[in-house]
Amino acid sequence: MNASTKICAFKSGNSVAVRLPKAFGVKPGDEFELIQRGGKLELRPILDPEYEKAQVTELVRRLRALGPVKNPEPREPIEFPDRPGLY
Repeated sequence: MNASTKICAFKSGNSVAVRLPKAFGVKPGDEFELIQRGGKLELRPILDPEYEKAQVTELVRRLRALGPVKNPEPREPIEFPDRPGLY
């Protein structure tokens, strides 16, 4: 997701803080690494490998519980128009 949103820094105790819009999907307790490169600040999520593994494991379990697709509807072949210059 590439997003650019204007936000404003504010005073919070003895620190300066920013509020991130809900659309960015940041949840309370998420951890980040803050990197300063010249005049730019970069915020990177710190991923927990055990959490990520648990998420994938749960997804696999749920997919297996669905079982195989039975009697899928046949599809006609997709015909792509000839578009010279795109190859």
